[in-house]
Amino acid sequence: MAQPFSLQPLLELMQTRTDEATRKLGQLIAAEQSAKSRLQMLEQYRDEYAQRLRDATAQGITRLALRNYQDFLSRIDDAINQQSLAVQQTERSTAAGQEHWKSENKRLKAIDTLSLRHDTRERYKEGKQDQKLQDEFSSRKYATQDPNNQD
Repeated sequence: MAQPFSLQPLLELMQTRTDEATRKLGQLIAAEQSAKSRLQMLEQYRDEYAQRLRDATAQGITRLALRNYQDFLSRIDDAINQQSLAVQQTERSTAAGQEHWKSENKRLKAIDTLSLRHDTRERYKEGKQDQKLQDEFSSRKYATQDPNNQD
């Protein structure tokens, strides 16, 4: 009978950890994409608002209106800077998540390789045992046959 793989609990633990790292990496990638999308939206909005300012300036606006445009553009620039920092943070988090996933996956593959080797050894042992039984069966069958009977 085949011996069970003694590291099976470790293999299952590593599979669970790798699955968790994969799930977490997916969340980190989604957060990064979301942060980049928000940054892109802010930049696009800033461009559109700056164009409105250029159009209004070309038509002539008051100093108060000009100051309001400039103040609003300054607030958008601040938001863009904050969002850029958020994007950088999510990129760092995603990179760390990728490294963690790679590490967990590498460990899983190592234990899985040991499991596969164990299975191969066990199949080899079983094959040898089966062959030994077949040889014994054949030798008994030959030994019990009547030597005068030439079937």
